[in-house]
Amino acid sequence: MRPLYANNQLPTAPTQAVTGRHRRWYRGAIVRGRRKGFSVVPRRTRGALVRAHAAGRARALHAPATVAVLASALLLAGCGGGTRLDAAEHAATYTLKIVHASFPAAQSIARQTKFKLEVKNTGASTVPVVAVTIDAFDYTSNYAELAANKRPVWAIERGPGAIASPPVESQEVSVPGGAQTAYVNTWALGALAPGKTHTFVWRVVPVKSGSYTVHYSVVAGLSGKAKARLASGAPVQGQLAVDIAAAPKLTHVNPNTGSVEVGEFPATP
Repeated sequence: MRPLYANNQLPTAPTQAVTGRHRRWYRGAIVRGRRKGFSVVPRRTRGALVRAHAAGRARALHAPATVAVLASALLLAGCGGGTRLDAAEHAATYTLKIVHASFPAAQSIARQTKFKLEVKNTGASTVPVVAVTIDAFDYTSNYAELAANKRPVWAIERGPGAIASPPVESQEVSVPGGAQTAYVNTWALGALAPGKTHTFVWRVVPVKSGSYTVHYSVVAGLSGKAKARLASGAPVQGQLAVDIAAAPKLTHVNPNTGSVEVGEFPATP
């Protein structure tokens, strides 16, 4: 085969320098070794920027103190100059009466039930706020490393009061019902005129078996200034004993009446 060049030697490179500059397709600040947006700042301008930066740091150091002063001023204005939350509650004693209190004595886990309480104003003045406190819906657990030692005996599916419209997301301490207060175990239905009655209803589901005593008390206000008393002068309170079985009782549908009856279905018709 005949070689392309004599004696198999490659042609020598040209000795003259390349004077023209070729256009490159890769361009930009990063390729040129500089940061994007980099520019030279004159000395006078650079000095002004340094002084402005120092002033900004000084203002930032004093900002927490300024915020604290403003927060204190707002707090004082809200507490001292505004209306107190208990301004409408007068230091007085009101006469109330428990007309009806019911809670089934025999209950079972996972079977919904109802606690009902009716409170009547038997006095001559309007009660500012009728509220009921119940201290037995939860129990205190001693299990180690609990985030909260309160555990439910009854899960509250709906508390007293109307449901908000539009409905809001329910929580463990804020179940549906508009009578919730800032206290976890207290519900309030507002003012009560003389001779009128407030009805409190809790729809609950037992979740822990055992024997319990449900204590409840009625107050005439949430700040402690208004007192609720019976006509005899005794506190408006009471208690109910409840037994919660570990399993619900057997029930069956009576084919003759169509109603649900307690007990096992008869083996023979």
